[in-house]
Formats: sequence, structure tokens, C-alpha cells
Amino acid sequence: MSTLYTVIALFAILATGVNVAPAFAQIVDAITVTTDQESYNDGDLISISGQVRERLSGYPVTLQIIAANGNLVTVEQLDVSEDNTYGTEIAAGGALWRSQGEYTIKVLYGTDTRTAETTFEFSGSTGQIPSGKHVPVEGNPELLVGYSITGGRIVSIAPDIPAKSLIVTIEPTSDDGGQVKLMIPREVIDARNGADGQSGEDIDFFVLVDGSEVDFDETTTASERTLTIPFEGDSSQIEIIGTWVIPEFGAMAAIILAVAIIAIVAVSARTRLSIMPRY
Repeated sequence: MSTLYTVIALFAILATGVNVAPAFAQIVDAITVTTDQESYNDGDLISISGQVRERLSGYPVTLQIIAANGNLVTVEQLDVSEDNTYGTEIAAGGALWRSQGEYTIKVLYGTDTRTAETTFEFSGSTGQIPSGKHVPVEGNPELLVGYSITGGRIVSIAPDIPAKSLIVTIEPTSDDGGQVKLMIPREVIDARNGADGQSGEDIDFFVLVDGSEVDFDETTTASERTLTIPFEGDSSQIEIIGTWVIPEFGAMAAIILAVAIIAIVAVSARTRLSIMPRY
């Protein structure tokens, strides 16, 4: 009988050990980051995703991409979903992506202890914005406008704050012209009937191609407005006029500027104190 009790006790201990092991396996890093591929070419779309161990209220994930030459090429802030995941897609290419080699993705979530990074290989860029992908808004590189274009290419997209418009510079590649489809986030430009230009019901944009009004098609969602605009073979500029447009400096740039100003003031104050005569 004592032998039977011993065998039962051994099985109980083994069963307990088996049940405990998965609990330790569930412990993950504070934040992770991965890409869908290990290498990319000019114009490819980089799919970036990750997971956090626990959600922090009011904190987005700050994502940076550093080129092979050490230059910062992209900065984004990403919301964390209810299932503790985040993700984004970034078009590889443009003036800042000319360097060939190993690129590094760094993510920060809340505190310096919640960081992670990964790397990928990039073949280098010609400096042109890849067609059918995304274009960063000048002065606000964290904001991207999705697009596809036929009969031309997009050179740049920039806000015109006094005119409350978005200036799209294009370069036609066909004498017959073409059309561009722009997927514009509402945080870049919007047209609404509220007093502040950002609230109320949607109203139509006013679209000019080289200064002349043109007809266009539009579809909308809660987060973006998609415009399909035709252009001629000698067109060079599309202007989308709304009731509000993003300032030239985005939220992150404003924060950096504020920190820099505070630092300068603090240093100046200490310098003045150090040169004052003592009696």
C-alpha cells in the first residue's frame, strides 16, 4: 500500500510541474517589433507589427527607422489596439532612403525600459517617391498620404496654411495626362461646416489643377477622404482646398521645439548667473 501511495505522489508532482511550465512560457517582453520580410527594395511596402505586454493608457508606441548611414528617416506614433498589438505600413523609398545596407527599427512604449528593435536590409533608393504607396507630408513626416497614379508621378505634397489647402506637385509622364487617387487622412486636411473647420458635417473640397477648377470623385470614411482627380499632360500642380489643414510643424516637431526652447532658456539663465559679480 505504501508503494501505491508513493506512485500516486510522484504522478501528482509531475502533473503539477507540467501545469506550471506554460505559466512561465506566457511571460513576454514588454514590447516586440517585427517586419514581414528580412529585406526590401526601392518602392516596397514594409509591414511592421508588434505586441505589448500590457497597455498603458494614453501612451502610443513611438517608432523610428534609422538608415544604414545613421540618419533618421521615419518617425511615427502608433496606437495600441485592445488586443495589445500595433502595426503600420511604410513605403521604402525617397530622398532619405538613398543609403544601402542595414536599417534599424526602434520602438519605445511609455518608458525607457519598454523598448525593442529589429533590423532589415534595404537596397537603397533613387530618391523618387515610389508610385502606388504613400507620400509624407512636408513638415510632417509622420503623416502619410496614400496614393496611386497613372500617367505621371507625385513629386511632393505640402500644406498651404493661409489657403487651408494641400498642394500636390506632379510630373506627368504621358502627353494624354492621367489621374491620381489620394487617400488623405482627415488629420492632414478636411472640409466641414463647423466653425473651427474640423467639426460638423462634411462639405465638398474645392480642387484646382494649375489654377482651374476640375471635377473629381470622392469617397469618405471616418478617418480619411479619398479623392480621384484627373490631370492633363502638361499639368504640374493640384491644389485641394478645405476648411482646415495641418500646420507645417506636426505634433512631434512642436514637442521637440518646445523642449529645445526650454533647454536654451535654462542654459542662458545659468550662464547669466555664473557671470554675475559676487560681493
